[in-house]
Amino acid sequence: MIHPPPAEPVPEAERVGKGDFAALGAASRRATLGGPHVSVGGSRHPHALLRLALLALLACHCESKAQQPAPPPRPVEVGVVVLQHEAVLLTTELPGRTSAYETSEVRPQVSGIIRERSFTEGQVVRKGQTLYQIDARLYRASEAQARANLTSAEAAIAAARSRSERYAELAKVGAVSQQDYADAKASADQAVAAVAQARAALQTASINLQYTAVAAPITGRIGRSLVTTGALVTANQPTPLATIQRLDPMFVDMQQSTAEMLALRRSLSQGSALVASTDVTLELEDGTQYARTGQLQFAEATVDPSTSAVTLRARFDNPDAILLPGMYVRALVTQARRPAAILAPQAGIARDPKGNATALVVGPDDQVALRQVRTSRVVRDRWLVEEGLGPGDRLIVEGTGKVKPGQRVKPVPAGQPPAAPSSAPPPAPSASR
Repeated sequence: MIHPPPAEPVPEAERVGKGDFAALGAASRRATLGGPHVSVGGSRHPHALLRLALLALLACHCESKAQQPAPPPRPVEVGVVVLQHEAVLLTTELPGRTSAYETSEVRPQVSGIIRERSFTEGQVVRKGQTLYQIDARLYRASEAQARANLTSAEAAIAAARSRSERYAELAKVGAVSQQDYADAKASADQAVAAVAQARAALQTASINLQYTAVAAPITGRIGRSLVTTGALVTANQPTPLATIQRLDPMFVDMQQSTAEMLALRRSLSQGSALVASTDVTLELEDGTQYARTGQLQFAEATVDPSTSAVTLRARFDNPDAILLPGMYVRALVTQARRPAAILAPQAGIARDPKGNATALVVGPDDQVALRQVRTSRVVRDRWLVEEGLGPGDRLIVEGTGKVKPGQRVKPVPAGQPPAAPSSAPPPAPSASR
């Protein structure tokens, strides 16, 4: 007896009902035990009925399964941030250079030979301290000559005054002419003027003698000496002998564009921003923060035509001499405070092909909507949004690449781990009998 080949296994969800298989099993046993056979084309095929019944049942089951509607897809899970009004300080990062609080170039005011240098380069010198000594012998002699001239003028004035007084009495009685009296009086006046001239010459000689000792005009750190002992210096020469700089406090000169300045003034005039403190913080060239906070002093009233920028100046205490003149720094200037600002995470702001800022938000019906936004600056790690977003908006910051406008999503708080998919298989649909 020839047995039919075993049938291929059928998935659980596509198996037919238990009663149908029982009937088919009974028919198969009758065919095997010699029951009635089916004749097809004059030949007897004992298992033809079984095969036909199986094909009919499978066709009915597949047709019933195809007519069932497909389950709707699950909404995509996206991470959102609910935007709220926040108070934010509007800081501007500006490039700047440090400059000394006071700078003095030491120059000689008299000519002569340098006899002595009495300071150590790089050290702090005090105001009035002698730095250089110029040969003073000629200036001592000039002072002595001026003093002698003054003594001579003071001696001549006594005789001139006495003569003028005698001529005055004689002129009253007509013993001398009025011309002689006038000459005597003029001689007395000239003697008085000669004394004043001699006294001024003596004072000038004394000052020049003092200038032979070149003193420090300010207190500060002195640089290297540009002349040595024995060098000839001249009064008001263009080359300084040395330079003294006061390093505590220090100035920082910053450049701000006129566009930023006008935008800030517009915000202040409209009331959307308030005037903040004048505190300034510094970032040094190596990226570290300067430990002390400075104060904004003033802004120049003119614009540099070559850079279209305005110079701002801040003052910083510098007791440890960390800041040196000429250093490049970046200054963070707090210029205004906005009490109700919208800050959006940078992950939620994208750019379209035209470069416009866009954002995806979840609407009340959990559908994605595309917004055109306008941003002005970055505040720490978030964008300051001027238009397009408001308080209460659910901004998509996670999963933006998996959704598109109009799609229904499942919003969850950003940073929450995604829900684990269920490991249980879906329930099998009931088989059609």
